[in-house]
Amino acid sequence: MKKYSEMTPEELIEEKSLIEKRYEEKKSLGLKLDISRGKPCPEQLNLSLPMLDLINSETESFKCENGFDIRNYGLVEGIPEVRRLFGEILDAPMENVIVTGNSSLNLFYDLIAHAMCHGLPGGKSPWCECKERKLLCPAPGYDRHFAVGELFGFELITIPMNSDGPDMDMVEELIKDETVKGIICVPKYSNPQGISYSAEVVERFAKLSPAAADFRIFWDNAYTVHHLDFNGETDEIPSLLRLAEENGKGDMVYMLASTSKITFPTAGLAAVASSTANTADIKKILSFQNIGPDKINQLRHVLFFKNLDGVLNHMKKQADVIRPKFDTVLAVLKAELSESGIAGWNVPKGGYFVSAELMEGTAKRTVALCKEAGLVLTGAGAVYPYGKDPKDSILRIAPTFAPVSELPDAMEIFCLSAKLAAIEKLLG
Repeated sequence: MKKYSEMTPEELIEEKSLIEKRYEEKKSLGLKLDISRGKPCPEQLNLSLPMLDLINSETESFKCENGFDIRNYGLVEGIPEVRRLFGEILDAPMENVIVTGNSSLNLFYDLIAHAMCHGLPGGKSPWCECKERKLLCPAPGYDRHFAVGELFGFELITIPMNSDGPDMDMVEELIKDETVKGIICVPKYSNPQGISYSAEVVERFAKLSPAAADFRIFWDNAYTVHHLDFNGETDEIPSLLRLAEENGKGDMVYMLASTSKITFPTAGLAAVASSTANTADIKKILSFQNIGPDKINQLRHVLFFKNLDGVLNHMKKQADVIRPKFDTVLAVLKAELSESGIAGWNVPKGGYFVSAELMEGTAKRTVALCKEAGLVLTGAGAVYPYGKDPKDSILRIAPTFAPVSELPDAMEIFCLSAKLAAIEKLLG
């Protein structure tokens, strides 16, 4: 088969007619499926149900290892056991870990709000007093990160992603501007491309010398234990905090993680690991904001997992549930699009997404065609700051929540829609 770009107008019209027929057949199935967000499926959530039985009205002791009654106010930084557990997950000293809330996005928001209102250690003033403040945004990236930056009035600057992480030459140049206050990263199995930063890139982050003394790296390691095949090849990255501390730059770093996609999205835990100065600063703010975090849930998680090995064993079970979904997505993409020459996609080793790069100028049209046939995707442009994909080409596929039985039809609709959009583009 010829690539679409090599076909004559007559051949494209003939191909379009064939694709339209298949598209209408799929449309007639009445599919109603949403693959726009990376949500755990019920089978994944069920794996954590035994955790709910570990603490109840018959529990003999409600004291954590330091003797504190977890039912009462106090320990804004989290119980020692859970700080140790997240220290293992993030490869950070437990004394530099604070556990609170249920979402790393929530923590990111709170840290930005704190910097805006009160300022950060090392800074001269609150960020709100920097009227032209900027936030660096590796993209394609996580739309909710960008939305937080935009909400707080930052100018969002796109940093292109390479196969091993952000364009560090660009990062190192831009941070010479003292109005650049931070960068937000998903360093492992990134959203949506599944890229893991190389050791060299992490090392360059740890050695950054920004003009702004209160510059911060928001290191949202949301998928740090989310491998897709524990028996195959997995990615590992160095601890940014440890490397930064070695270079005397620990204050630059906030490392974030959560159990939102490990246990329950609405009843998980979130953690931040940072320098001694930053940890004290966060604890001080939390003492005003939340004098009683959910320590019962913290202990429940510790009893369920015990340690990092327990977390990894749990994630192996999750991987067994969702890996067939990723395999289905990739198989249909290969079967339907590889010969047409109109698309490329990543083959992730972990995380929650597959990123498809379509023919330039066709992503919005593809989304519209999919929606018409009953398939909801993340909006075109969502993975770029301000929702503006400069090439209108990148789309994110989130297969985890969908029933595996429905994914073949869903992905066929996706591919047929991409083909129709490409042919329309080529025909002018």
